[in-house]
Amino acid sequence: MHYGFDMAGQTPPRTITDVAVLRLLAHPLRRRIEQQLRTGPVNATSLAQVLGESTGLTSYHLRQLAKYGLIEEIPEMANGKERWWRAVPGDLRYPTYTEQSDEMRAATAEIARHNLAELIELYESFEQGAADIGPWADAFLFSRATIRVDLSLLREFFEEYIQLVQRYGATDEDAGDDRKAVLLRMFSFPEI
Repeated sequence: MHYGFDMAGQTPPRTITDVAVLRLLAHPLRRRIEQQLRTGPVNATSLAQVLGESTGLTSYHLRQLAKYGLIEEIPEMANGKERWWRAVPGDLRYPTYTEQSDEMRAATAEIARHNLAELIELYESFEQGAADIGPWADAFLFSRATIRVDLSLLREFFEEYIQLVQRYGATDEDAGDDRKAVLLRMFSFPEI
């Protein structure tokens, strides 16, 4: 399994083996915070306004994400007590199913359910606004495939997919006016 905040950093993969971190990632408010971090740096006040939560609550959750190295403070943006945060770029992964404890499986299943629900919500948002975005409406690409592989070939396929994401992922330095964030999601599972 893979969970990525920002692939542009191309750091070595980090496998999350702490069930507390997996539970942290499954928390609904922290997932909403992670969504906001995709658009750029945030502070507790801006998050509170966007998410309709208290500043104290968003500040707490930001500190929890930072505690586990998922986000980091941006000292150069600090202004008095105001702290700004950004996602730590990285390739975050979960242990394979057979390496997970029952607690880990429950947490990763919860994350997967949230990912699928988020995917539906994001697609519906795209569908409603596609007529207003001009040629970018053509960015909806769809592929549905079945491949017959053994586990080693599937892992090889996955690593090549991650390399493609890293290769094509724009960094802030090469982002231009003609570029948009394009949401990529990959789910795979064996037919039973």
